[in-house]
Amino acid sequence: MHLILASNSPRRKQLLAGLDIPFEVKVMPGIEENYPDDLPANQVAAFLAKQKAEPYKQVIDDDTVVLTADTVVISDNRIYGKPADEAEAARMLEALSGKTHQVTTGVCLTSARWQHAFDVTSDVTFKSFTAEEIHYYISHYHPLDKAGAYGIQEWIGYIGVTALHGSYFNVMGLPVQRIYQELKSLQLIER
Repeated sequence: MHLILASNSPRRKQLLAGLDIPFEVKVMPGIEENYPDDLPANQVAAFLAKQKAEPYKQVIDDDTVVLTADTVVISDNRIYGKPADEAEAARMLEALSGKTHQVTTGVCLTSARWQHAFDVTSDVTFKSFTAEEIHYYISHYHPLDKAGAYGIQEWIGYIGVTALHGSYFNVMGLPVQRIYQELKSLQLIER
């Protein structure tokens, strides 16, 4: 099996590398990330992961599997994607402050002949943040490339996460334990 990770995310590269499975990073440009407005929030991540896989179907051979993923943060049935700017990042963190939210990562494994998609959800509880803590985090860590405007592995996670139910690595952006399970069940790896 030739595995392709279709993501430029340094976190996803690091996490997948931790499985000791050889892979190549290959990202096709111009893939849109849109979903229907009426799609339930908990189905958005898997929908986007499948959407990202579509362009690869025509360019891969039978021995290649493409892994696509998308992570969303959900609070009060509202989706928090990547913030457009620092002001939106601050609003997102204020909305998540003092509450439990869900982080869902959709994963799609695609070959030339088949496709298998799944998602993993983790519950994350934050303490109540002060305005100063939010400002400090945004100005020092620049979380504009992260769903929900935060990285659990960064300062905000160190000082703010009071509870986590589910996969820590899922919250980072790739549920590697589940990916390993799925690759084994599809008989794509032997261990």
